[in-house]
Parts: sequence; C-alpha cells; structure tokens
Amino acid sequence: MDSELYPSFRVLLVDDEPAWLRSLSLALESSCGITNVALCSDSRKVLDIMAQGEVGLVLLDLTMPHVSGEDLLVQIAERHPGVAVIVVSGLNQVGKVVNCMKLGAYDYYVKTDDEERIVCGVQRAIKHLELQRDNKEMTRRFVSCELQHPEAFSAICTADRAMQAIFAYIEAVAVSPLPLLITGQSGSGKELLAQATHRLSGCRGELVAVNVAGLDDTVFSDTLFGHVRGAFTGAEGVRRGMIEAAANGTLFLDEIGDLSIASQVKLLRLLQEGEYFPLGCDQPRRLKARIVVATHQNLEAKVAQGSFRCDLFYRLRTHHVEVPPLRSRKGDIPYLLDLFLEEAAGMMGKKKPTPPPGLVQLLSTYSFPGNVRELKAMVFDAVSTHKDRMLSMDSFVKAVSAGGGVSERVPDQNPFAGFEPLPTFANAANYLLDEAMNRAGGNQTLAARLLGISQPSLWKRLKSARG
Repeated sequence: MDSELYPSFRVLLVDDEPAWLRSLSLALESSCGITNVALCSDSRKVLDIMAQGEVGLVLLDLTMPHVSGEDLLVQIAERHPGVAVIVVSGLNQVGKVVNCMKLGAYDYYVKTDDEERIVCGVQRAIKHLELQRDNKEMTRRFVSCELQHPEAFSAICTADRAMQAIFAYIEAVAVSPLPLLITGQSGSGKELLAQATHRLSGCRGELVAVNVAGLDDTVFSDTLFGHVRGAFTGAEGVRRGMIEAAANGTLFLDEIGDLSIASQVKLLRLLQEGEYFPLGCDQPRRLKARIVVATHQNLEAKVAQGSFRCDLFYRLRTHHVEVPPLRSRKGDIPYLLDLFLEEAAGMMGKKKPTPPPGLVQLLSTYSFPGNVRELKAMVFDAVSTHKDRMLSMDSFVKAVSAGGGVSERVPDQNPFAGFEPLPTFANAANYLLDEAMNRAGGNQTLAARLLGISQPSLWKRLKSARG
C-alpha cells in the first residue's frame, strides 16, 4: 500500500450505522494515515457539512433513513461538482452500480468487500483529486505568473522568467504528498528550492536533509531507518533514523542519482508501501514525511544504462523541476554580484566595495560550470583581499581564465555571424520560436511572454513553422 496521505481537503463518511463509520475511519487512519475525516450518521446534515467548503471526497451509503444515498448523490453532483463520491453500500446489485455511476459516482464498493480494497480505492481517489487540483493550480499560476507567497523564495536571488515559472510550479505542488524531483547542475540552487518547498508545504515537522552520495547500502539503511539496540555488533543503543526525525515534515535526499541499486530497492519499497523497518526490528513503522529528492545527474540516461531503476525514477518524478544553469540566466549576474558583495563584506567586517566598470560584462562572458556557487566563491575570494574603495578585477580575471575562459558566445554577439549563407527572415523567426519554446520548457504561454507576443499569435506562428 502507498505511503501516508495528507489530503488538503476533508473526507466525509456518511452512513446511518455509527459502528461502520468508526470502523472505516480507523481503517483509513491505520492503513494510510488519513486523519482529516468527518463522520455523519444523519443524511439530512450532509449538505450543511459540505456547505462549509472543506470536503473533497465523500464515502456514501445508499440505504439510509430521511434522505437516500442516491438523492444525495444527485444533489452533491449539482451543488459540488468538484467533490468526488465513492458509494460504499450493502447492496450488491449491478443495476444499482450502473445507476450510481451514471449519477456521477467516482467508484462503487460493497461493504462485504475486503477492507483493504476499499481503503486502496480511497487512496486512488485522493491522489486523483490532488493531481487535478495541482494541474488546475499550475495552469492558473503559469497563465498569471503570480506568486502567492514570494517570501518563500527570498533566499533565491533572481529576476529570470524561467526561475519565476519554477517558483509558480513549486507553489502549486508544495502541498502535494507525492515526491518532488529537483534536477540541475551542481551549485544551481536545488537545495534552496527544496527548502522553499518545505516552507510552502504547511508541514509541521522539520526539513531533514541527507546527502546520500557515497553511502553504501548498510550505511544508507542505518541513516534513514535507524536501528534498535543489538541490531549489529556495536549497536549499544537505539538510533533514530532520518525518516523518524522528519516525521510530519520533509525528508530531502540529495544526490539521489548516486544511490546503489540495493538502496534504490529499499527506497522504492518505502515509497510504495509507506513503511520501513529499523535495522534489527521486525515491527514496521509508518512513513510520515514528504519526500523531496535532487540530483545533478541525468536519471533518464542512468535508467537507459541500467544503473537506476525505472520504476523508482517514475515514482520520484511525479512532480519535477529542472533548475537552469547560471549561463542560461545571465541577467541574474548583476543581482547576485551585489548580493554576494554585501554578504562577503558583512562576514569579513569590511565596507561593501564598489564593483569596477566592466566586471559584469566580464562575468557575463563566462560559462560558470560551477553555477551560482562558483560566482559566490569568486566574490568572497575577491573581497577577502580587497583594500581600496574599488574592487579589483584581478582575482575575477584569474578565476575566469582558470575555469576555461569565456564561453563560446558572448553577450551582444550576432547569433547569425557563423551562418553561411545567412538565414532567411522566415528561418530566423523559426530559430527564435524554437529557442523560446526550449527556454519555456514547452509551455506556450510562457514562450509567448518571452517573445512579447500574444499566445494566439505564437500558436499561429508555430502552426505555420511546422506546417
């Protein structure tokens, strides 16, 4: 069974048998941690409860006094079309099942069905509803490009449109209980995005970060799952694992691409079953943390090579963001330079130096293989030897030269200088369309904004270019 769910809505159980309500409520809590549950044994109160606007899923009996389940099903579909209804009835009749599905029921179960089957059905419905809400929210955020909680990203200095789109996506999926995969080159800010995700999640627990690179299978298991006394030679006491430390919070696993196959199997089981065993313990414990993972490696390539499990990859990338490297957002360099100059000066007890003319231009010609982290190191090194009012460029020139010099294309260089013969206007327009779509990750709304045209105009131009 899948890991514990923390739906952003309430689950309403409706039945005229209080004992059945209590039994099903306990089953949902013990099997998958669903505690946001309301019980109703009087069918006349159902619509009043739903009018409060917090219910997203209803489990409904059909045969009840006062208002029948079928009548309620019709009224819920009319008044609350976004709420899913699962019928759980004592009637095992094909005609009833077909009629309920026609009236809008999401699923139908008989009370004599295995309890785990009903619980699994509830889990599927919750995940479906959560993904629907995520998709709607992401669509709204991409169209409006607005952030409801920009303060969550205050640690990330950027004015880049692609980064703003990533922020909007993370806001939309932060409350989802499903895993988030953050990919991107080393030093690009993956951990900062994980921290922002945790802040936006509303989780009461802590963010616990674990770098799994270089951990063999035994150390990985002990680090995540912990152990009991006597589990192995030298285990003189109980060790609490990182999963337990992250209870009701977020477990961030960095460098997940370096995980061994044996450890991948254990992580997959943790995600699938929602439980784990501390070393030396035969009693399972529940996973109560949101999982966020990051890597600088190309996991799809590792799957193709057989060094990363395909099933784990698709589990982890339910939600996914790719952080662009600094060379793809060089407009951020002036802001980052100013930020790091202030940080370095404050840390070293110096007055913030004035950057020399031409420094931003020099940095903009560099490819920054170490990304934001490399730029920060450059600035701190320069400030550490700074004496005069004007910052020296010497250390930056040396660092750029040591890092391989300037990139192949410098800012303001004619992008068509290497073409022989020159492209036609139509070809140049197509190159521009392709670049905008690449930078926008295939999102036409964002690509249109990058080009400064309307989305219908972009669609017509794409259709013409591909036609």
